[in-house]
Amino acid sequence: MAEHELTSESVPAASEDMTALRQSLAETIGRLTAKAHRVITPIPALSLGRWEAPTEQTSYMHEPSLCLVAQGAKRVLLGEELYTYDADHYLIASVDLPIVAQVIEASPEKPYLGLMLKLDPRMISQLLVDSKLPMPRVQQTSRGMAVSRVNESMLSAFQRMLALLDVPEDIPILAPLIQKEIVYRLLVGDQGPRLRQLGAIGTQSNTLALAIEWLKENYTRPLRVEDLAGYARMSTSAFHRHFRELTAMSPLQFQKRLRLHEARRMMFAEHLDAASAAFKVGYESNSQFNREYSRLFGAPPLRDIKGLRWQTADPRLLSATAESITARDV
Repeated sequence: MAEHELTSESVPAASEDMTALRQSLAETIGRLTAKAHRVITPIPALSLGRWEAPTEQTSYMHEPSLCLVAQGAKRVLLGEELYTYDADHYLIASVDLPIVAQVIEASPEKPYLGLMLKLDPRMISQLLVDSKLPMPRVQQTSRGMAVSRVNESMLSAFQRMLALLDVPEDIPILAPLIQKEIVYRLLVGDQGPRLRQLGAIGTQSNTLALAIEWLKENYTRPLRVEDLAGYARMSTSAFHRHFRELTAMSPLQFQKRLRLHEARRMMFAEHLDAASAAFKVGYESNSQFNREYSRLFGAPPLRDIKGLRWQTADPRLLSATAESITARDV
């Protein structure tokens, strides 16, 4: 299994300004999440998260976004690749990806505190035009997820964005400006090439993003990779190669993850039995569904869902877990 993380040796000592910014972010997120594990803020693209203990693995579709940790640490599994990020590193995803995630550092005294900012491809495209940044070459494709080191300018921008939550009348005007600043700093930083691929019309990553959107909307249907390659205007071999490079899995594996994630959500949130959920997401064989479910989530469907319900006996936890299984997390 490939692991993507930056070692402590590669992280220089934080300056006093960086330390102060980090503490300010942690205090603000802690205050805003004191009564809920997950908070959808009045800034449409921004959500906040808090956990007071390490969590079990949770599966969901990870949207194109930037995830920043003010305190604690989290681990994400994409295909067979592992990404770990903490207060020194952020996680970025440039396309929708089915992942398994887990908070690995958290306690009542030092809870995990994080935020997620959704990335808008249209904003990226406009900034590419406005800033005259170079477009990527058409043949380039890179992984749709990465971990990078946080810098002071990023922390400062997020501090100013969070400060707007105390002045809601300023949000409509100032929040989009700060969001553009954050995206611009991403574009000119280490992850710029990754985002430029997403925002540039006609690049491999852009057409693959359209193919991923088709898969999300049609995951119950039988999949012929040849048809999906034609939709992306690629040869079958080229499509398969670029898709794996972007998502760390084949199109069939990607579809399987979509089906299993949705089946888990149905069993947990809608109280469907395993056979009904398997049928609804496109499985014809219950034994195949049970086998693949156990391989992904570490337990057969009935035991896994019972375990989730036991972990979420607290109504507040139940709500938070249902949300994360259904959609996304921070």
